[in-house]
Amino acid sequence: MRAVVQRVSGASVVVEGASSADGAETVGAITGEGLCVLVGVTHDDTPQKAAQLARKLWSLRILEDERSCSDTGAPLLVVSQFTLYGDARKGRRPTWNAAAPGPVAEPLVDEVVARLRELGAEVATGSFGARMKVSLTNEGPFTVLLEV
Repeated sequence: MRAVVQRVSGASVVVEGASSADGAETVGAITGEGLCVLVGVTHDDTPQKAAQLARKLWSLRILEDERSCSDTGAPLLVVSQFTLYGDARKGRRPTWNAAAPGPVAEPLVDEVVARLRELGAEVATGSFGARMKVSLTNEGPFTVLLEV
């Protein structure tokens, strides 16, 4: 599993074509200090790797004063992101061969979220497979790449 983790002072996910009057709906949002996490899944990922990623996210000391979400109770916004496994080394068009298909990836992203919640985290999410607009204010800016 791969995750891009950003320290934020707020983040949200809007899905277009939803049921609201303007055709868009905020499906997940966090306010204040927290983490926005884009999660990618590859073919050999497992529920154990999802649990390992959740533990790492919960205890990662990248918030203000080198604290973690577990220290401060800071929320996380978790968004599935198959493009994290895109490969653009050849040609001009990325391939997605390393990204797991939806039926494999969705339960593992859900597992990351479930494990974070078991640890005591407040977690907002995107909508798997939807065309999403993610907005955030990156603090620092501070962005790290995690692989488990």
